[in-house]
Amino acid sequence: MPAPYQGGCLCGAVRYEVTSEPIAVALCHCRDCQYVSGGEPAAVVLVARNALAITKGKPKGYTVKGDSGKNVTRQFCDTCGTPLFSDIESNPAVWAVKAGSLDDPSWAKPGVIVYTSSAQPWAHMDPALPQFPKMPG
Repeated sequence: MPAPYQGGCLCGAVRYEVTSEPIAVALCHCRDCQYVSGGEPAAVVLVARNALAITKGKPKGYTVKGDSGKNVTRQFCDTCGTPLFSDIESNPAVWAVKAGSLDDPSWAKPGVIVYTSSAQPWAHMDPALPQFPKMPG
């Protein structure tokens, strides 16, 4: 997807713009992402931290400890509940933007699958994609 690209929540209270190409697109099967997505993995677009700007509204955050022991703060719309992006303290150079919050998510084809060890037995995982039981690193 050529930059810039935009996204926001279902009700329109929060809007954002990304001004750089994505670093990667991933599917995450961790339990936290399953909760946030309603059961499926979360499709996330990793973008440079300085490339994401909130252009309308103010998301609310919910913070938990990740496997690294560092905080993961999931940002969402306080009005409609749409998941927007995650701030991952162990990787402060990026935002993990929820692909479903993009105005046009059709281009966000996953290139990797993470946290396969937490995937539900009914989850479909493309065998052609690299897969990792946890976060690679």
